[in-house]
Amino acid sequence: MSEIKKLTADVDVEEYYEKYVDFNKTSKLCEEEQEMLGYNWSYPPFDFDVDELWKSYDKLKLIAFKIDFSQEELETTFSDKDLDFVLKRFERFKVRLMNDIYALEDENSQGLFLGKCNLCMRCTREFNMPCKMPFKMRYSLEALGGDVDRTVEDIFGYKILYAHDGKLPEYLIFVGGLLYDKKTEVI
Repeated sequence: MSEIKKLTADVDVEEYYEKYVDFNKTSKLCEEEQEMLGYNWSYPPFDFDVDELWKSYDKLKLIAFKIDFSQEELETTFSDKDLDFVLKRFERFKVRLMNDIYALEDENSQGLFLGKCNLCMRCTREFNMPCKMPFKMRYSLEALGGDVDRTVEDIFGYKILYAHDGKLPEYLIFVGGLLYDKKTEVI
C-alpha cells in the first residue's frame, strides 16, 4: 500500500438529505446484500425512524479514507482466493480507521461507520441475539439511505472503483462521517 489520504468535507444535512438520501432504495439493496452475505446490526431494518435521525442534526462531516496502491500491487494479478483475502484485510482495516471518527464524537454528534460494521467476526444478528458491541457499532451512510457513489464523485471528485479480473483497483475509498450540531428540538 502506497499511501492513505484522509479527505473531509462539511455539508449541510438538509441539503445532503435532499440530494443524496433515498432510504427506500438503499434499504432494499442493504437487505438483499444481507441475504447473500449475512445479517448485520448496522444495516436495515432498524427500530428507529431514519428520517428523524437525519432531521435531528444540522451538519454532516464526510470523512473518506483513500488508499492508493503501489505500482507493484497494481501490476500483480491475484487468484480469486488471494484477491478476496487482500480485500478482506482492508475490510478489517476499517476498524482502525474508525478511531478517527470515534475521536470526534460527543453528546451532540453521531459517527457513521465506513460501510457495513465488521467489529465482530460474525454479527449476532444472524442468531437473533443483541449486538455485542452497541457502544462501538455505528450505522453507515448507505445504511441510512446515502448514495455513497454519488457522494464520493460529487464531493471528493473520485469514482468508487472495484477489483476485477484478479487486479486491485487504482485505489479504494472508504466513506464514513459524523452527524453533528444536534438540534435541541426536531421540527
